[in-house]
Amino acid sequence: MFSLCWRFFLAAVLLTTVCRLAFAIWQGARVRGAGGLRPVMWGGLRIDLSFFSMVAGFPFLLAPWLGGQPWAVWIVGTWFSVWWCIVVLLEVCTPQFVIEYDTRPNRLFIEYLGNPREVSTMLWRGFKAMLLGGLLVTVLLCWGGLAFIHGGGPDPALALWQKAVLTLVLFVVLFALGRGSLGHRPLNAAQVAFCSDAMINQLPLNSAFVVANAIMVMRSDKPASAVYGRMPADEVQATVAKAWGRADGDMQQRQVPSVRRAAKPNLVIIIEESLGAQFVGCLGGRGLTPRLDALAGEGWLLARTYATGTRSVRGLEAVMTGFPPTPAEAVVKLPRSQRDFFTIAGLLKQFGYASRFIYGGEAHFDNMKSFCLGNGFDDVVDLPKFAVKPGFIGSWGASDEDMFNELHHRLMRDGDAPTVSVAFSVSNHTPWEYPTGRIPADGDPATVDNTVRYADWAMGEFFDRAKTSPYWENTVFLVVADHDARVHGASLVPVRHFHIPALIVGSGVTPRRDERLVSQMDLPPTLLSLMGIDCVHPMPGADLTQRDPDRAVMQYSDNQGYLKGTDLLVMQPDTAPMQFAYDRASETMTPMDVDPLLAREALAQALWASASYMGQRYRVSPDQPQG
Repeated sequence: MFSLCWRFFLAAVLLTTVCRLAFAIWQGARVRGAGGLRPVMWGGLRIDLSFFSMVAGFPFLLAPWLGGQPWAVWIVGTWFSVWWCIVVLLEVCTPQFVIEYDTRPNRLFIEYLGNPREVSTMLWRGFKAMLLGGLLVTVLLCWGGLAFIHGGGPDPALALWQKAVLTLVLFVVLFALGRGSLGHRPLNAAQVAFCSDAMINQLPLNSAFVVANAIMVMRSDKPASAVYGRMPADEVQATVAKAWGRADGDMQQRQVPSVRRAAKPNLVIIIEESLGAQFVGCLGGRGLTPRLDALAGEGWLLARTYATGTRSVRGLEAVMTGFPPTPAEAVVKLPRSQRDFFTIAGLLKQFGYASRFIYGGEAHFDNMKSFCLGNGFDDVVDLPKFAVKPGFIGSWGASDEDMFNELHHRLMRDGDAPTVSVAFSVSNHTPWEYPTGRIPADGDPATVDNTVRYADWAMGEFFDRAKTSPYWENTVFLVVADHDARVHGASLVPVRHFHIPALIVGSGVTPRRDERLVSQMDLPPTLLSLMGIDCVHPMPGADLTQRDPDRAVMQYSDNQGYLKGTDLLVMQPDTAPMQFAYDRASETMTPMDVDPLLAREALAQALWASASYMGQRYRVSPDQPQG
C-alpha cells in the first residue's frame, strides 16, 4: 500500500512536470516575454507537490496501519487508478483547450460534460484526428502509468512504534507540502501567478488542479466580495449610484424614452455567435462581413461595443437582462435567477408584448430554455419546435439561414400584435458547418473565416427579405455578437478580443456611426428608449440616446477588467488590482499606478452585481408608468 502511494505521487508529479515543460516550449515566445521558464517550472512544482499530497494524503497516513489488509490495498489502488486516469485525460485535453480558449481546462470543461450529445458530435465532426490521437495517447499513458503504480511489492512489516513514528513524519511532510507556503495563506493559484499574461499564469498549475478548483467554485458560486475584496454596503451604493448618474441613490431607474411613438414597435434582437470585431470590415477587421458592413450604413453602428465575457451565456445575460458580469457563472445558469429575474421580455410583457426566444439548436443547452421561460418569455422555439423544416442541421443545430427562416415566418404570422423576439445563431461555431453553395469558400470550407462569411450571408439574406415585409416599418432590430471567437492574448484581460459589432437598425433609427465606448449591457436600456417605452427598471446600463457611459466591463475567467476611457483596471482573485493605459490603436497596455478612485468604482460595481443576485433584488418593477 505504501508502494502504491509513493509510486502514484512520483508518477503524477513527473507527468505534470513533463507536460508543463512541453506546454512552455510550445508557448515559448509568450513564456519568454512573461519572464522565462523558471517561474513556470518552480511554481508548477510547488502546485504539484501541494495538490498530489492532498490527493494521496489519507492513503499515505493509513499505509503504516492498513498496508497488510487486501481490502485496503484494493480501495487505495482503485482510488489512485481513478485519479491517474483523470490527471492523464486532463493533461492530454489541455493543448486543444488552450487553442480554443487560451486557458487550461476549467469550469467550462465540466459544464460541457452536461451536454454530451452536442459536444461529442462537435468533437467527432470537427476534431476527429485530434480526438483519435488524444484517445490513443490517453490509453497508452493510463496503461503505462497504472502498470508502474501497481508494480510494487508488499509493504514491510513494522513494529508499533515504527508505525507511529512513520505516521507522524508523514503527517508533518504531507501537511507542509499540502499547505505549500509559510505565509498567512496556503498556496493557491494567485501565489504562482507572475506576469500579466493570464494564460501563462496558468502554466504553473496542472489541469486537474484547475478543474478541481472550478468544481469547488461552482458548488459555492462565491460572491465578488470573496474574490476581489470587500467594501461597506453604503459605500457600494453611493459609488455605483454616482457612476450610473443616479444622484438619489435609487437603484431602480425611471427611464423616460427619447422617442415617442404612436404605435408599439416590435423588437428583434439577433445575437450572432462568436462574431468578433476582428472579422468585421466596418470595424477595422478583416472584411469578412460585406452584408453587415453595408447594413451598418443604414443604422446606428455602435463601433466601440465590448462584450461582457467570453461565453454565449455571458452575452445573453448582458443583452437580455442588462446584468453586469461577475466572477460567478452567468445568471442564465445560476439557481437564484431562474424565477423573477429581470429580462427585457419580462418588462415588455407589462406593456402588452408577447415574446419568444429562437435558437437553432436545443435550448436546454446552457440552461437557456429554463431561464427564458422562468423570466418573462412566452415561448422558446428551438430546433424540435421549428415550424419551417430546416434544410441543414449541423453539430449545434439548424443553420443560420434556417433560423432566420423561422424568425421571418413567425414575424409574418404575428400581425399587428407587438412582439419581442430574441434569435440566437449557431453556425459560426466549431466544427464550422454550413450548407454548401451559399458562399465562395476560400480554401478549406470548414474554417472560421468561411463560417463567418456564411453567417454574414445568412444575416444579409434575412434583412433583404425583412425590408420588403410588412413588419419592417414597425420593428427595431439589434444585431450584436455574444462574444468574439477564441478569446486569447498575452494580457490579464485581452481587450481587443472583447470588441464586437453592435448595430441598431429599422423603424425610426437614424443612420450614424457612434465611436463612444459602450458595453453590451448598455444595449437593452437604449432599445427601450428607441421603442418609446417609459418604464422603471434595475439595469445599470446607459440609455445611449441620453448618456455617455464611457466604460466597459469585461469578465475574463476570474479576472474582471473595467475599461474607463483609456484606463484599464484589472481585478484578480486574492491579489491587488492592476491598472494599465490601454492604447486602442496599437492594442498595447502599459502598466501604471493604480488610481484608488477607479479601483473603488470597479470594485463597487462588481460587489453590487453579486449582492443584487444573492439578494434576489434584480427584478421587474411591479409599478410601471401608465401610458
